[in-house]
Amino acid sequence: MKRSFSEKLSSIFIATILILLSIVCLYPFVYVFSASFSSGNAVITGEVLLFPKDITLDSYKSILAKEGLWQAYGNTVFYTVAGTAFSILLTICGAYPLSKSRLVGRTFVAFFIAFTLWFGAGLIPTYLNFKELGLLDTRTSIIVGFAVSAFLVILLRTFFQSIPDSLEESAKMDGANDLQILRHIYLPLSKPALVTVGLIYAVGKWNSYFWAMVLLNDESKIPLQVLLKKMIVEMSLNEELTGSMNAANAMSQETFIYATIIVSILPIVLVYPFLQKYFVKGTMIGGIKE
Repeated sequence: MKRSFSEKLSSIFIATILILLSIVCLYPFVYVFSASFSSGNAVITGEVLLFPKDITLDSYKSILAKEGLWQAYGNTVFYTVAGTAFSILLTICGAYPLSKSRLVGRTFVAFFIAFTLWFGAGLIPTYLNFKELGLLDTRTSIIVGFAVSAFLVILLRTFFQSIPDSLEESAKMDGANDLQILRHIYLPLSKPALVTVGLIYAVGKWNSYFWAMVLLNDESKIPLQVLLKKMIVEMSLNEELTGSMNAANAMSQETFIYATIIVSILPIVLVYPFLQKYFVKGTMIGGIKE
């Protein structure tokens, strides 16, 4: 079918806008990557625009030589994997019953879950809850605390509701119970939604910084993001105390900060492309109920 001139013009306009938006979104990442491999002088003087200038690995050497780095990396991987698995399990346990109209008080429960999207408990009450539960300075606090997202429960519930009831009815006629129906019908058919939920949880837990800083005091338990933040603060503090904040040190600190960003986001950036198709599909289907 031959397209009209207006349709072609519209397609060109949309493509141009999307290309410009892609450039706007991608350029900061490209710049940070290039700056992390460039000399401090090149970064501060604005010579780095797209490609590295005066390539050096000094910032990465400083980061990788930091004592406790690999332990912090291992902690982050553990918190992300264990926390994501636990969060997905709880989300499934919340979403599946809410997708069934036969659940007594479903509307009431769904309202209170959605209510948490509008109001937060606040810093001090949340901290006191962790203290009373004896979870301060424990790995459990990072995994169990903030384990469930109300938004993701609603997203997964909507996806479950899009699965035809006839499949469940057929399974019940064959003698299947709710657990078997969930395991053999709903979960296999919900792969895109589960990957979407898991990816959102994983990214959030990998980047988790504030509560790990508040709840954990033991250096052997802190995640990578907290350690990198401490490294930046220590560098700035040492320079201020010694009065050695000269141009060379400022340049070094600039590239060091960019390198820490790359080190912290690299694993997630490498994993995301392999899950992108499931992420897009799960988000789209999870928002539509036929």
